Amino acid sequence: QVQLVESGGGLVQAGGSLRLSCAASGRTFSSGAMGWFRQAPGKEREFVTAIIWSGGMTYYADSVKGRFTISRDRAKNTVYLQMNSLKPEDTAVYYCAARTRYSTDIYRQGSYDYWGQGTQVTVSS
Repeated sequence: QVQLVESGGGLVQAGGSLRLSCAASGRTFSSGAMGWFRQAPGKEREFVTAIIWSGGMTYYADSVKGRFTISRDRAKNTVYLQMNSLKPEDTAVYYCAARTRYSTDIYRQGSYDYWGQGTQVTVSS
């Protein structure tokens, strides 16, 4: 079993920055991936970004490219989401997701087996 613990959410003004962290415990991710999804009020949960654990390849939603950066610390089993130039439309609950198995499916929620509890990010205009 894998446990994911997120931290780093909060309130920030538009144009500001936040860094989210997600610490994983319980299993290794040598063949898997970790990522972030978000859900705004009244909207469906959507893909934000993901990183392949072994090779470090990254993927981003078009809406966050150039502003958000995902990274990982393999020794700490932790993934980070650096969010810069935040916009009010980035306001959402951000969820960390992970899987320990290999898959080429990056963007679909169903391809991830483990989820964090979510952390609120609010961007004021």
